[in-house]
Amino acid sequence: MLLIPILSAAFFAVTAFAQPVTNGTNTTYVGPENGHLVIVGGNLQSDKIWERIISLAGGPDAPIVVVPTAGGESTYGANFSAALSFRRLGAKNVTILHTYDPEVANTDDFVAPLLKAKGVYFGGGRQWRLVDAYAGTKTEKAFQAVLDRGGVISGSSAGASIQGSFLARGDTAGNQAIIGDHIVGFGYLKNTAIDQHVLVRNRQFDLFNITRKYPDILGVAIDEDTALIVHQNEAEVFGSTYVLIYDGGFWSREGSELKNPPAERFYFLRPGDKYDLGARQVIITNATGGGDDE
Repeated sequence: MLLIPILSAAFFAVTAFAQPVTNGTNTTYVGPENGHLVIVGGNLQSDKIWERIISLAGGPDAPIVVVPTAGGESTYGANFSAALSFRRLGAKNVTILHTYDPEVANTDDFVAPLLKAKGVYFGGGRQWRLVDAYAGTKTEKAFQAVLDRGGVISGSSAGASIQGSFLARGDTAGNQAIIGDHIVGFGYLKNTAIDQHVLVRNRQFDLFNITRKYPDILGVAIDEDTALIVHQNEAEVFGSTYVLIYDGGFWSREGSELKNPPAERFYFLRPGDKYDLGARQVIITNATGGGDDE
C-alpha cells in the first residue's frame, strides 16, 4: 500500500470549532478507533449500502437503533422507512428512538435501547434537530458508546453531516447556508465538515465557505446513494457515484503534473478508492490505477 502525497494546504488553529474534537476515548485517529462509520450522501437506494451497515453491526441478529429525529415529524412509528429497509434486508432487531426533548434524551429509560445496540442509523431532514435533541445528553454519550464497543454509526443526508465535528448546513432558517447557527456536530470524524447531495444539487463549491474561514477543516462532500465507510484513518468510497475531498490539495488518477488547478480546489474519489484521513492523502492501490484512456 503506497501513499501518494497531495499538495497540502497550510493548517491553522483558528477557533475552538476548528480544533480537533475528541470522540470518546479516541485521541489517535480522525475516525473511530473502534467500530465504523457509514456516511451516506442522501437518497439511499442501494441495498448494498443497507446490507453493509447490517454486516458492520454484526449481522441480522445485531440490535440496530434508527433515529428519525432530523425529519421533523411529530411522531415516528415502527414503520419508518429506514427501519423497513433494515427489516426487508434481514435485520431482526430494529428499534425506533425519537424525541425532540433533551430532558427526555437525558433519561435512563430513553437511553436503554442504545445500551445493547450494535448499530445506529440517523435519518435525513435537518441536522440541527439532532443537536437540539441530543447534544450533551446521556443519549449522545450512548451513541458514542456504540462506536467505542465496535459497532457502527451510520446515516444519510442530515444523518451524514451530523457525523462531522463541524456541522455543515446547520442553520435553522434553511439548508442554503452552509455555515449556520449550529456549527458543532457529534464529531465522529474529527476536524471535518461533511456535506451531502453534492452533485445532484450543484453544491460542489459550497464547502469552500467553510474551508476559507476554517483552513484546517477537512471538507468531505458525498453524492447521493454513495457512502464513505470509515474506520480509524481509512475511508473507502462505496456505492453509486463520487465523494469529493477538500483538503487544500489536488489528485488525479492520471497524474496532475500537467494540470493547472485553481487555488481553491477539490477532487473526486470513486467507489473503491480509499483515503487516509490522518495523512490527508489518497491511498494508492491497484484499484486506484492510472487513467491512460482518452
